[in-house]
Amino acid sequence: MRPLLIALTVLLSGAAVAQQPDLSQSGLVGKLENPTIVTDSAQWPKQFHEAPALAEFVKAGKLPPVEQRLPQEPMVIKPLRSVGKYGGTWRRGFLGPGDSENGNRVRSADKLLFWDVAGTHIVPNVAKGWETSADGRRTTLFLRKGMKWSDGAPFTADDFVFWYEDMYQNKDLIKSPAPELSANGKPGRITKVDETTVRFEFDDPHFLFASQLAGDTQVGGGQSRLQSEERELGLYAPAHYLKQFLPKYSSADALNQQAKAAGFDNWAQVFKIKSDWRLNPDVPTLSAWRMVQPINGQTWLLERNAYFWAVDTTGNQLPYLDKVQLTLAENPEVINLRAIAGEFDYMERFIDLAKLPVFLENATRGHYKVHLDPGFNGSDSELKFNFAYRLDPEIQKWFANLEFRRALALGIDRDQINEAFFLGLGVTGSPIPADIIPESPGKDWRRRWATLDVAKADAMLDAIGLKKKDAEGFRARTDNGERLRLQIDVAQTLSPTWPQQAEMIIQQWRAIGIWADMRLFERSLFYTRVRNDQNQIVLWSNNGSESMYLYTVPVLPVDPQSSFGGAAYAQWYASNGAAGIKPTDPELLKGFELLRTAVSQPEERRAQIAQEIWKLLVDQVWSIGLVGQSPAYMGTRVVNERLENVPARTCISQHCRTPFSGHPEQWYYR
Repeated sequence: MRPLLIALTVLLSGAAVAQQPDLSQSGLVGKLENPTIVTDSAQWPKQFHEAPALAEFVKAGKLPPVEQRLPQEPMVIKPLRSVGKYGGTWRRGFLGPGDSENGNRVRSADKLLFWDVAGTHIVPNVAKGWETSADGRRTTLFLRKGMKWSDGAPFTADDFVFWYEDMYQNKDLIKSPAPELSANGKPGRITKVDETTVRFEFDDPHFLFASQLAGDTQVGGGQSRLQSEERELGLYAPAHYLKQFLPKYSSADALNQQAKAAGFDNWAQVFKIKSDWRLNPDVPTLSAWRMVQPINGQTWLLERNAYFWAVDTTGNQLPYLDKVQLTLAENPEVINLRAIAGEFDYMERFIDLAKLPVFLENATRGHYKVHLDPGFNGSDSELKFNFAYRLDPEIQKWFANLEFRRALALGIDRDQINEAFFLGLGVTGSPIPADIIPESPGKDWRRRWATLDVAKADAMLDAIGLKKKDAEGFRARTDNGERLRLQIDVAQTLSPTWPQQAEMIIQQWRAIGIWADMRLFERSLFYTRVRNDQNQIVLWSNNGSESMYLYTVPVLPVDPQSSFGGAAYAQWYASNGAAGIKPTDPELLKGFELLRTAVSQPEERRAQIAQEIWKLLVDQVWSIGLVGQSPAYMGTRVVNERLENVPARTCISQHCRTPFSGHPEQWYYR
């Protein structure tokens, strides 16, 4: 390890010379690889085996034999390197009830469709296949015959119809429609063809729908995203279990009485908890592991799903690992310290790239390996304006002023941020994705409004009416003469250094007379503020934006639950104008229209539209890019040296759902 650490030190010492050092020289960046999904039924195993613990339950008559638990059409996975062994617990860390995504990503086996090793081509998952009609108006999913929920009940097309008719169309549960379920603003429909066939129909072409099913969209998250951030989406739900909590199948009065007796206001609140896999261990699941200890304790524990629908090429039912144990930590720093000490088996979430030399120094002692997976997204850190902010008319006025936003962008020293928090391994500039991504508008757009120019920023602020300053040199409000104060909200979340990055930006803005404060929020409270448009500016990433249509939140405000650019605007977009607030900015309206029409276009035209949207975002400075294309955003992995079948490099984009992009159901301990 010592020679590698020395080599890395030499590599990092030249980081400021070039735009981005060649990480391949470090020996920490491997090749993209993944297990293979075997779709030829002739190559499927004819006999099946199970974990010894499950075999004991079968012997005791508490479980049916494995052959009866598996579907007739299982997903067959050829392990990455070798057929595994059963047993063991995957140790991991989490930050409490607001850290839902930590478990969602582990459980992403319940996504309907997924992605190949590079995150560029759709592959089967819960659905064994799909088909889009030539005119783009129908997308059909083909489910696996005989597939079962974790309680042994059949999983069929009825679970989609139940979700669509009884949950999605119930305004007590879902107040804003999912934009992905519309084409050109016209809502689509879900119909049952037969027990294993589901059809999505649209009045206009919707060529993008299959990709959105596979992406991290409001409809592509699977059951793991059903309750995340209060969305109640996911396209399917266990009808046989959840019907008992709906007035349609009981009585609203009776359910409300039961809810109030249990300390809730109404039946809808109870339903949200009963449908929430994080809180209710009884709700059936399709994932490789089911929850047995909820997220609101010291230990969040998942155990093997006895009815999981995947096997390896020798017929062993997956997963190999018995359990996933997430241990509570009070903050990301504690998670990093525990990872350095070797207390986790696979941890990428919250791992601090700036501590890379420390991780390498302690790898032998901690019995782990370190992997670096550079991303293709333009910003691992960026500032996002909330254009629907209404709590202070003065702040609202300046956020709507293009020259104000541009001046703030020019007042940031990105190179300093890159060196201090990214070891110089990132690419500075605007939020556009890497040049190799088809949707990227080109390298010329990376530097636009994204280089330090204090003199120009200062002059621009003077010119728009912010010339008056207080005794300490900070610009004054135009309504009452008091100091103009901005606030940057930061969530206690993925990047341990986001608070420090925000503080550095605040210091840099002082050179142009702008005062700002940073406030750190627990993730749940952070999102509550976002949903109510209480945030002014947030520091986040645009991870996943390299595939704009698969995860559009980083680019335009389209998701009312998590759009930093304005929840009220996102509600307007998602409802096709029926709710929310219509933007007044003609350029933002143009971006929305481009995004809405793109779903009906073929792939080449969609890439062109994405480029147009990126150009708008950069020129209009809807967000301020800082540093991207680094391993900072879940691309620094600490992996137990005994854990096998882990990819040398994995796709870390948002739609790839790392760590699930490495298919942990086929990991095992040697």
